[in-house]
Amino acid sequence: MANDETRSDSAAPPGAESSQSVRLPAIDFSTFVLSLSTTALYQMGLVPDPVSGQKVEPDALVVRQTIDTLEMLRVKTRGNLEPDEESLFDSLLCELRLRFVELGK
Repeated sequence: MANDETRSDSAAPPGAESSQSVRLPAIDFSTFVLSLSTTALYQMGLVPDPVSGQKVEPDALVVRQTIDTLEMLRVKTRGNLEPDEESLFDSLLCELRLRFVELGK
């Protein structure tokens, strides 16, 4: 699937809401990294659940694992990313690390 395509719910698993067509953005590397970063912010209690609107209690161990996963991906992809992907990745990791430190205070 090309980067500018969207996907409908026809690929959704059985039992998923299929009465409405759901348009999802194409997944590229930056979208994937942003998704993991948003997950870490959610785990820190900084971003509300999109369905309930509620924030979770921060779980430092789970947050650390998500940040470690991003750091591992950064190391494994070094030299293979476009300049804008590198910049995005590095700035997201920096922001997450700072917020994680603040979480511990």
